[in-house]
Amino acid sequence: MIKTSDLITFTGTLVEHLLVQVEYPWEVLSKINEYILELGKSLSSEDFIQIDQDIWIHKTVEVAKTATIIGPTIIDKNTEVRPGAYIRGNAFIGKNCVIGNSTEVKNSILVESVEVPHYNYVGDSILAPHSHMGAGSITSNIKADKKDIIIHHNGDKIETNLRKIGAILGDNVEIGCNAVLNPGTIIGKNSHIYPLSMVRGVIPANHIYKNKSEIVLMRE
Repeated sequence: MIKTSDLITFTGTLVEHLLVQVEYPWEVLSKINEYILELGKSLSSEDFIQIDQDIWIHKTVEVAKTATIIGPTIIDKNTEVRPGAYIRGNAFIGKNCVIGNSTEVKNSILVESVEVPHYNYVGDSILAPHSHMGAGSITSNIKADKKDIIIHHNGDKIETNLRKIGAILGDNVEIGCNAVLNPGTIIGKNSHIYPLSMVRGVIPANHIYKNKSEIVLMRE
């Protein structure tokens, strides 16, 4: 359940050709920069405007005057970038997303229909379609000891060889307000995280995370 194809629906999106290359989603984090630069050159000038060097924005995107966007960045159609948003580069933001007030996005992929609407930090992360981060929830992307991040799953230790990984959110994941997702957190499809949670590790699909001792299967 931690493989890219198990977590993220990406067929038909502008990042399909990137995500299909990797078995595990964190493997794309070092490829985002190059992918955006190559993809940007191929985007139709009828649909996208290159507003600055290495920044391509679809003509339907709404960008507040007080937002800051640094390239390389691509923002796809019908997305809203609200006042005070800070997009720090190496950011792919897909269709129908919301980048909200004082939200910061860096070296991340928001596949499409993702909402990070209020005071969020999204760094070195991948957010699958229809995932949502509640107000004040953040991804922590580096360990205190600055060592490489290891993914622990079913008794296995997966060496990522990366010092920075934020969180991987599967389709339809809901993160409660002021939750902290520790480095390398993976949350399976349709799962919900309670507000004020501190989450670490792999959370299975279709579960509710109340605390580290109480992770329960959703009822139908």
